[in-house]
Amino acid sequence: MANYSRPHLCHCLTRLSSVKRNAVVTVYGQRRRTGQEFVDGVMRLAGGLVRLGLRNGDVVSIAALNSDLFLEWLLAVALVGGIVAPLNYRWSLKEAKMAMQLVEPVLLVTDEACVSWFIGVQNIDVPSLKWRVLMESTSTDFASEHNQFLTTEMLKQNVLVDSLPTYAWAPDDAVVICFTSGTTGRPKGVTISHLAFITQSLAKIAVVGYGEDDVYLHTSPLVHIGGLSSAMAMLMVGACHVLLPKFDAKTALQVMEQHCVTCFITVPAMMADLVSVNRTTKNGDQNSCVRKILNGGGSLSTELLKDAAKIFPRAKIFSAYGMTEACSSLTFMTLYDPTTQESCKVTYPLVSRPKQGTCVGKPAPHIELRVKLDEDSLRVGKIVTRGPHTMLGYWDGHQVVQENSSGAWLDTGDIGTIDEFGNLWLIGRSSGRIKTGGENVYPEEVEAVLLEHPGIVSAVVIGVMDVRLGEMVVACVRLQVNWIWSDVENHRNRDSELSSEALKHHCRTQNLTGFKIPKRFVRWEKQFPLTTTGKVKRDEVRREAMSHFQILTSSL
Repeated sequence: MANYSRPHLCHCLTRLSSVKRNAVVTVYGQRRRTGQEFVDGVMRLAGGLVRLGLRNGDVVSIAALNSDLFLEWLLAVALVGGIVAPLNYRWSLKEAKMAMQLVEPVLLVTDEACVSWFIGVQNIDVPSLKWRVLMESTSTDFASEHNQFLTTEMLKQNVLVDSLPTYAWAPDDAVVICFTSGTTGRPKGVTISHLAFITQSLAKIAVVGYGEDDVYLHTSPLVHIGGLSSAMAMLMVGACHVLLPKFDAKTALQVMEQHCVTCFITVPAMMADLVSVNRTTKNGDQNSCVRKILNGGGSLSTELLKDAAKIFPRAKIFSAYGMTEACSSLTFMTLYDPTTQESCKVTYPLVSRPKQGTCVGKPAPHIELRVKLDEDSLRVGKIVTRGPHTMLGYWDGHQVVQENSSGAWLDTGDIGTIDEFGNLWLIGRSSGRIKTGGENVYPEEVEAVLLEHPGIVSAVVIGVMDVRLGEMVVACVRLQVNWIWSDVENHRNRDSELSSEALKHHCRTQNLTGFKIPKRFVRWEKQFPLTTTGKVKRDEVRREAMSHFQILTSSL
């Protein structure tokens, strides 16, 4: 007999089939499904997977854009005790093969966007692969051309399920393997349990205030932990899901109006795109439906936060700090509250000392977090966490391998400090610190200060080899529209002028310690290069910045 008190993602199905029985819970293009229709689809697919031969602990890789069927597959695989390993559709075929060789899936599911992987991934590449399933075919010609594959509808055929089947669990209660970038560039499979997702969902519900009346727009890919964890929270409360295949600012703004979207998640680059498109295509029109915005993946600059509040005047804007290994968010804080129409900036409490880092709020409910102090510091150290939200470990073949050298505490790899009010201040990555003149500088801390300037839209701080200092702190900056870089251009409007000296002065006024202030600045004309998981490729930025210095030197 199944242990129904044991955590399971599919506990949400009972609520969806009752409370939301006749209400629309998924919108994908022209397709709308009620709670009962969605649950029936999950159960029929689960029955088809059992009939196919999927067993407890089997890994299913999914390579697809966001859709209602993606959600259905996540829950159906979980229901029968399988483990879902989403593959990033932005990956090259080589990267996809490496990920599949790591997790050894028995089944590969793709949509039309990734169907070439069916052909490109041979059995000799991934010997564990038994079945290939096409999620959905929207083209008759396409379907006939690839009729050697199974489809979702084929698996559902002639499956009758009168009630919810018995829940099944994989070993260690694993349910998702979420890939993250390793230090070597090879994907690492972070193995996450049912309990971790449920703990994270309850934290988001408690802090952000999600409820069954919310209409949630999926802006983040379901292959990333942010998109996955927020989707699970929405499934738990019974909200309505509006799914776009992938994020596009113009389409997103249109869909927000069309479906009266009340909440979504974002990262700074997405918000910048929404602001830019709204300014150019909607003349700055406001959206009064959106009530909750959760930002992750980096800080919103002061100007970007102001612009976001203008577009979404009724939205409470939150920020979250977290990581894949902790099933997404560890801390939350309110950035903007429409009831007061003010930004909620936290002041560093120790006025007698220079501000250190960026405030990322307080730990979520049921999450333990502390700073393991460095030997030479009384306040700063490694940020560690423990609790039911943490990963089981990294996947290696058929098992989970623990990589936790601190016992029960998970090392986030970040450096920070906790103030007297319990707020966490993030200083930077321990692996990315710059050693300059014998002092440690964390790029993220300097970037956060630069983003406070109204003329800066984004910044990346790097260390460049220097004979005297060891490494020199260099900042690459992208300017806001209509701002002029006076180091290289003539200018007329001094109010919208930026220069190296102006930015150094800004850093000093923000009480940034002298050795942390960049010695040189590079104006960056394009988007900063990012990995498929949205992290800045600092090595690539460093190479381009160094070539910029060489050009300047040769021209002198």
